[in-house]
Amino acid sequence: QVQLVESGGGLVQAGGSLRLSCAASGNFFSINDMGWYRQAPGKQRELVATVTSGGSTNYLDSVKGRFTISRDNAKKTVYMQMNSLKCEDTAIYYCKAKVRDVSFRLYEYWGQGTQVTVSS
Repeated sequence: QVQLVESGGGLVQAGGSLRLSCAASGNFFSINDMGWYRQAPGKQRELVATVTSGGSTNYLDSVKGRFTISRDNAKKTVYMQMNSLKCEDTAIYYCKAKVRDVSFRLYEYWGQGTQVTVSS
């Protein structure tokens, strides 16, 4: 079983910054893609940013230039630095990881979510 534990959410004023972290633990062979998703009240969950095991990244258009995703493979952790935050970034942010288990089967795991609130 794999656990993803997120941290770093909170309340910040518009224009401010936050850094989210998500650490993976458990018994598995490797971690493939890792990413951050968010869900605002009354809206569907959307992809914010992803990073492959090789470091290739992908971003939601509205966060390009403001958010930066990175990972530390040795620490099994993915980060997202969020700068110039806007009120519309307010949401619950979820970490997701594609994990290959010891039998080389691929599974997706989600974190419990962390609240990010941006005030005007």
